[in-house]
Amino acid sequence: MRIVAIEEHASFPEMTGFLPAGALNKQTRSAVATQMMPKLADISGERLSSMDECGISMQVLSVENTDVNLLDSSSAPAFASKYNDLLAEKIKDYPNRFTAFAHLPMTAPVAAADELERTVTSYGFRGAMIRGTTNGEFLDAPKFAPVLERAEKLGVPIYIHPGLPPKSVMDAYYSNIGQSSGPFDAIACWGWGWHSETAVHVLRLLVAGIFDIYPGLKIIIGHMGEMFPMMWARSDRAFQPGNGGHNQRTLIDTFRQQLYITTSGFFTQPPLRIALDTIGIDNILFSVDYPFSSNQMGIDFLNEIRLPAEQVAKIAHGNADKLLGLQAL
Repeated sequence: MRIVAIEEHASFPEMTGFLPAGALNKQTRSAVATQMMPKLADISGERLSSMDECGISMQVLSVENTDVNLLDSSSAPAFASKYNDLLAEKIKDYPNRFTAFAHLPMTAPVAAADELERTVTSYGFRGAMIRGTTNGEFLDAPKFAPVLERAEKLGVPIYIHPGLPPKSVMDAYYSNIGQSSGPFDAIACWGWGWHSETAVHVLRLLVAGIFDIYPGLKIIIGHMGEMFPMMWARSDRAFQPGNGGHNQRTLIDTFRQQLYITTSGFFTQPPLRIALDTIGIDNILFSVDYPFSSNQMGIDFLNEIRLPAEQVAKIAHGNADKLLGLQAL
């Protein structure tokens, strides 16, 4: 069976040479990402071998780090373009095994929209990945309208991946726990916090009416829906049209039409069953979260799904092929 994994990460250490010296001092890359750097930087070695061993047909790569958000609007566009050029160069010899989401200079939204179009038209990239907030601002801020408008025009999705919480949030919610004064990263990030923040990000888009302004816009989120399936009915009641927001449709109607979730990093069946019962099988796409999770974990999970073969195939590749335009690859 064809298997497409769509939240798979890459990062290239040579790009740090293009960062201004001052930006390096502000970096907050996680210790886990630093430890994983050899795997993140590799494309055609262990990564490809692991894909072959596990039967993964294609990875959609995205840049793991948020270096571009460390840069101001004057320097971010050139850095993002260099990164995308390098990513395209590294995967060009493997067109049937790799494609990518663009790395965008979100501190310069108009340039980000142009970079999205450049990478889609020049390299065949399949959309963009945004990592959390940009200087504490969410995508519903009016300044980001050019990016949303361009994504809709191009017919490509935006993947909202969790990012490190802003310092004010870290200080207020995730520090001073018990006898420890510093932040507890597992609560703030991969253990809970940044998943709920991603859900809040999408709810802000709903309440701001962004999905209605751009009815062709497609948003992807990972980690089995960032808690949405569990909160499905309750949140739908809370965010009905006319309840104070600008959304013209219900949460359920909007999300089934414009929101997609991936399985990244979730490898047990109960969360999948809730997602199937709520958002529905046509909106669920397979991903592993490589290299932070192993390809074998993802394949074992896929093999344990107790659904008819044609429905498993939708999750494994069919939905991604349709959403990302991969049918011909």
